[in-house]
Amino acid sequence: MNRILLIAAYSMELVECGGVLLQNTLSGGESHGLVLFAGEEMRRDLARSAEILRTTVEYAGFEAHSLSVCPETIKPLIRTIRTFKPDIIVTQEPEHSASDLDPGRRIAMTLILESIALSARDFGLDKSPDLSPHPIPTIYYHTPARADCVVDISGVWEAKANAMDALSRQLEFCAQHYAAYYGDEIMEKVAPGWKSGATDLEKGRLAKQAFDRAYYLYHGASGHTHCGFAEAYRREGLYHFSHLIK
Repeated sequence: MNRILLIAAYSMELVECGGVLLQNTLSGGESHGLVLFAGEEMRRDLARSAEILRTTVEYAGFEAHSLSVCPETIKPLIRTIRTFKPDIIVTQEPEHSASDLDPGRRIAMTLILESIALSARDFGLDKSPDLSPHPIPTIYYHTPARADCVVDISGVWEAKANAMDALSRQLEFCAQHYAAYYGDEIMEKVAPGWKSGATDLEKGRLAKQAFDRAYYLYHGASGHTHCGFAEAYRREGLYHFSHLIK
């Protein structure tokens, strides 16, 4: 049984890691998410997704366009880490976040890693003597450029898909992005029925289902693994084995 903390830049990451988070809860562990950037609409949507995934969630309340790394932004993350005391932290991957053009991701990566490091030191103890340092836990990066492990989520695939369907505002944004980036002709091939979708929400839901099914099958059955649907991760540092595993 593990205590898994997801430190997410954006709300959708909770669902992207939803298979691992839900399976951990179902096995008797505790799963919790800390989201750095989320407006009111996204928070309402994510509340429904988090309920489906049996994961608690809190918000840092930062603005992606004005984030900086300083004691005022580090302390809230440290408080969550020291309070929740995770065995495992899951967060965005440094390599991917550096080249991703989502606002705030690059500075968020520095903030997250600094907070993890300082949470294990005596930083801020004069202001929060009730929260003792927490040793740096095992860290996994989700949706990495180069994965070194996959997790079989076939048993919770339907719940993960339902949690994504609940992110209405995100799905509307996806529909607008796909329409501008790919155009209707390509999107009809990717997600049959796209052209007949009456709203951005309908189109976004249809398209995200198609993209997600392809992505998680690619890391699962289509990738010649032993999994059906799989989430991909990269571990920070070496794996520690007492013997070779098959």
